Amino acid sequence: MKRETLQNIFLAPLGLTLRAVAHLPLRVLFILSDLLYLLVYHVVRYRRHIVRKNLQNSFPHESEHYRRRIERRFYRHFCDYFFETIKLLHISDRQMRRRMQFVDAELLESALNSGRSVIMMLGHYGNWEYISSISLWVDTPNARLGQIYRPLKNKWFDRLFLEIRSRFGLTCIPKANTLRDLLSVRASGRQSGTGFIADQTPSPANIHHWITFLNQDTPVLTGGETIAKKLDMAVMYFDVEKIKRGYYRATIKKIELDPRSCLDFEITDRYMALMEETIRRAPEYWLWTHNRWKHRHL
Repeated sequence: MKRETLQNIFLAPLGLTLRAVAHLPLRVLFILSDLLYLLVYHVVRYRRHIVRKNLQNSFPHESEHYRRRIERRFYRHFCDYFFETIKLLHISDRQMRRRMQFVDAELLESALNSGRSVIMMLGHYGNWEYISSISLWVDTPNARLGQIYRPLKNKWFDRLFLEIRSRFGLTCIPKANTLRDLLSVRASGRQSGTGFIADQTPSPANIHHWITFLNQDTPVLTGGETIAKKLDMAVMYFDVEKIKRGYYRATIKKIELDPRSCLDFEITDRYMALMEETIRRAPEYWLWTHNRWKHRHL
């Protein structure tokens, strides 16, 4: 029996369970989140060594007490993120508009409706899956809204997350097909608004630029800037805040409307500077479990 078939057999009950859980109110899901936190943080200690190392190196001048507090708050938020994301399988548009608000969404709407395509830059901050609800906030009849994603190795989980991420009508674009897809949309005479989560570590072959980010030498992804210049796409940043449990706000900020006028890596540097401001404002809502600094600048 093929491996994928075996996975489907064993994961099918999990899928049914997650869909059942998605019907529960978020206030109930947050009780489950509190229980999951105790398991993940105190028992399993999921990636706690990575989180501690990242916080130590990012905030070397802060006290140990401060870093431990951020650590605990991060894991609580991380568990909330899990149940908030599962809830996307069964949530109304009306409830989503209450829980995820966009400030200055007219900047994006105006650019798309005036014939400009836009790269939407964000990070693994707050609940990044909620950003897909941007389609509920803008009226762009001639624009295709989408997001770049890296396909998961497990096909079952990949299908589940594709369902979640396309819940509000966004097109999910495999990372390897990004340029081809955007060229196809442009050739059809339509505009595109495309989300890039660009705060992860590039592969060694794709390291072209280093910056100082959170007190550390950091390699950065430059693909968003490269595509913006190649296709003359405006670049905007989604500055996310967590208002309270289950509620977020993203303020849309202009990074650059004329990318071809910028120096190499200037757009990337501006994005990363904005990303660092977002993180420093409330560090507990960034994805600290990611091994962000595994490459060294020689």
